[in-house]
Amino acid sequence: RTKLSELRDYTAGHRAFRALLNEIAMLMTYEVTRDWPTVPKPVQTPLERMTGHALARTVTLVPILRAGLGMTDGVLRILPDARLGHLGLRRNEQTLQPEPYYNKLPPDVAETEVLLIDPMLATGGSAVAGITFLKEAGVRSMKFMCLVAAPEGIQALHQVHPEVPVYTASIDRQLNDRGYILPGLGDAGDRIFGT
Repeated sequence: RTKLSELRDYTAGHRAFRALLNEIAMLMTYEVTRDWPTVPKPVQTPLERMTGHALARTVTLVPILRAGLGMTDGVLRILPDARLGHLGLRRNEQTLQPEPYYNKLPPDVAETEVLLIDPMLATGGSAVAGITFLKEAGVRSMKFMCLVAAPEGIQALHQVHPEVPVYTASIDRQLNDRGYILPGLGDAGDRIFGT
């Protein structure tokens, strides 16, 4: 909560914003991965052999471009062996619906644990489109991770994809009439990249 409060402060520059965003993403990753299955793994300690644990499945991290990139390094600090896919979505100004403009996923993404990330869950449009796209690619085991979420976005996501869990650092009060999260933290992409 302390780091999130510092991140929300409008005086935080893009360097501080990026650092805090990655720290929070790293801390959240522990909770997000808590129930992923493991398999036994032999380990040789300095004193003897023992049986440890390893994740049962490969992990694929998929940030929604561009703001999702801001959380990537933090997640990778906990999951350094994760592969990285990319999913670019932009809003069609006529239909106001998200449309994919770029995607690059590992060819066997369907056989992995997938973590879809985007700092904001506002209206839910990008998250729903991202999950739909990943399902069409064959993904069946995924979670969605964001920094702040509006109740309206959570509801919209779960209306279409009720089985996909949402992990967030904060459920904020509401959306305003322009679809911005209140109290929110502004445009995450602009704050990450200094644009």
